[in-house]
Amino acid sequence: MKKALVIGVGPLNGLGAQLAKKIAKNNFEVFVAGRTKSSLNAVVDSIFKDGNKANAVVVDTTNENEVKAMMNSVGPGLDFAIYNVGNNRPGKILDMEPNYFKESWETCCFGGFLFSKEVIKTFLKEKTPGTLIFTGASASLRGKANFGAFNSAKGALRNLAQAIAKEYAPNSIHVSHVIVDGGLAGDKIKNRLSDFDERVKEGKLMHIESVTDAYMFLYNQNKNAWSFELDIRTSKENW
Repeated sequence: MKKALVIGVGPLNGLGAQLAKKIAKNNFEVFVAGRTKSSLNAVVDSIFKDGNKANAVVVDTTNENEVKAMMNSVGPGLDFAIYNVGNNRPGKILDMEPNYFKESWETCCFGGFLFSKEVIKTFLKEKTPGTLIFTGASASLRGKANFGAFNSAKGALRNLAQAIAKEYAPNSIHVSHVIVDGGLAGDKIKNRLSDFDERVKEGKLMHIESVTDAYMFLYNQNKNAWSFELDIRTSKENW
């Protein structure tokens, strides 16, 4: 059985968790990675209930030693990896402490570097034509007032992903970037919005199941017609 690794897994009804569940249903043993053990265990339990295989790994993606330990726990057979880590935090540049800006970059970009480096090393060592996908946002493409730290970090991650894609395509390694442009109908937004149900009915929030389909579409692409980037949004999104 092939293995998959999804890092940046939080609530059960969130993108990371639902990616892990979707991939597990496609005959993968999935390693579910993130910072909160209770959340990871809930996802693993849900995958087990579906009759599939999963393992939880607690990791700080900005810590090189923890990332390496995570890869050791995955072991041989990795074929599919997703970097789904982000920290959409607002803040005006003049009001921002340097550490706040640095933390945003470390989480979005530096962590992506540490993760992808170990994933690519594994693919090369095992001669695996694997797939590596990064989760992006509209912030990956443009700067926006009050989101300078997040915009710059996601833009840096996109450039990193593109560089990796070009460096390792000759090794049959498929690297992609998915721009998730808009809100997801998941737990994080539901807990923030009083009109959540109304927005879902009006088609203003993306269904997570449909978003996970896009990742599987990229995984299943033939190398004769690879996509580096997909952008996905609802028909109601103003872009």
